[in-house]
Amino acid sequence: MTLDLHKLEHLVAVAEEGGFTRAAERLHLSQQALSTSIRTLERYVGVQLLVRGHQHVAPTLAGQALIDDARALQAQAHAALERTRRIGRGQAGHLRIGHTPAVTAEEVVDLLTRARTEERGIQAHVRQLFPDELRDQLLTGACDLGLSRSMPADPGLTRARIAEHRLRIAVPAGHRLAARPAVALADLNGEPLTVWGESGSSAYTDLLIGLCRQAGVEPDTQRNPVQGTPPITAVSATGRIAFVTTPAGPAAGGAAHVIDLDPPVHVPVHALWPAHTTCRDRDVFLSRAGELLGGGGM
Repeated sequence: MTLDLHKLEHLVAVAEEGGFTRAAERLHLSQQALSTSIRTLERYVGVQLLVRGHQHVAPTLAGQALIDDARALQAQAHAALERTRRIGRGQAGHLRIGHTPAVTAEEVVDLLTRARTEERGIQAHVRQLFPDELRDQLLTGACDLGLSRSMPADPGLTRARIAEHRLRIAVPAGHRLAARPAVALADLNGEPLTVWGESGSSAYTDLLIGLCRQAGVEPDTQRNPVQGTPPITAVSATGRIAFVTTPAGPAAGGAAHVIDLDPPVHVPVHALWPAHTTCRDRDVFLSRAGELLGGGGM
């Protein structure tokens, strides 16, 4: 007997819903059938997987370990099924890429151009997704490849650094720093800074704050009220400064000015993809992107 993916799905549902009633509704099963499925799984594994309370059910340490691996196995199964269907429909040669707002569409296109995907007969389909959406689409096989600055690799995902971009500061036109050819991170002390996620819940925000603290600056951060737009737009929308990777000079129709950081600071681009899955076009892209980073990055 091998692990039954359906029973693993049942275990994940009970853990996520915190009980059998809501999990059974989600799975369109009776509570008795769901309970029987979990007990059968526990007998097969040989250890208790859930602690059953009067009002709440929680995984044991062993159960949580199996749940983490179950999510990865489900992701691989979904990705394999999706890939098989695409090949059967004659859609091989399509590389579906999702990117977070911190990586601009222009930067994705530049990566594809440098990797010469078009010359290799690879048709890329690119769309912007928030980190949670990107993670879900990677795990379900709806995306072949994700590009982000700092998203961690959750169970079921593999991550590799494939590029880097120079970090700069965007300030409103007329700002006291706008006429400077370059600024140091230390020059930003006391400046209000727009970020795209709350500290502790956004890996990229934490990265930026960490860079500031290394320079002795405790940034005054505020989450951008307009989500999903290119980073440069935060300056004109809020009047605060923002970290960007846009080239130095006037930007946003003259409403903002981008300034180099001196000494230069670079931020990474990470690729994420479903672990233990195959995708020839993704492998071609990653191989070429790795050569670019090895040659000095971007």
